[in-house]
Amino acid sequence: MKKTKYIFLAITFILSFSFALFIAMRVFPNNPFSQAKNISAVASSEQFQDGDLIFQTSESSQCEAVRIATNSKFSHCGILYYINGNLFVYEAVQPVKLTPFSQWIQHGKEGKYAVKRLKNAAKVLNPATLQKMKDYSQQFNGKDYDAYFEWSDTRIYCSELIWKIYKNAADIELCKLRELKSFNLSDNRVQKILKERYGNDIPLQEKVVAPSDLYESDLLTTVIDTY
Repeated sequence: MKKTKYIFLAITFILSFSFALFIAMRVFPNNPFSQAKNISAVASSEQFQDGDLIFQTSESSQCEAVRIATNSKFSHCGILYYINGNLFVYEAVQPVKLTPFSQWIQHGKEGKYAVKRLKNAAKVLNPATLQKMKDYSQQFNGKDYDAYFEWSDTRIYCSELIWKIYKNAADIELCKLRELKSFNLSDNRVQKILKERYGNDIPLQEKVVAPSDLYESDLLTTVIDTY
């Protein structure tokens, strides 16, 4: 009788575990934050740390407009994560995804980049906080890039992604949000992009954050600059 009871309990446990695993796989299918073994990436390096911010100059009409509007050489950014010992850039492109570091730097102008780090990272970005940041990041994975720079989670752009990860997962506000109208919008190249995106209804009061805002944050320090 006892043997039958133990067998029943064992079967119940196995079925419960299998169901939980099934649900987890449906919620985060092929979760790259825990199963990145099949993605090629460079090996770990002491130069970089989990949670570092990385910036580059991209070459496209939109990126040119971003540089002009923000008076900055940077038009794109991402956050560095180590996954299974490999280094990735989590970035909001189309779609939001983890990109192997070696591939990411090739997308920038002349392969140049700059890396920023939280000044008190050693104290603040402990393993628990970093894991919380990675867990929070999962909700954006695979989402569409936001070419309209709206402050919502439906679609998302690069600097918005980083700002929200730090704010909502680590309780760190890297910089103040700005309104779209506060940027340099008078240049013809910027006007062209705005016209293409919004027509005559430009959301001048939309809350936004630019790569340059993050780069210039007083909370960050430069650790690498290949420019």
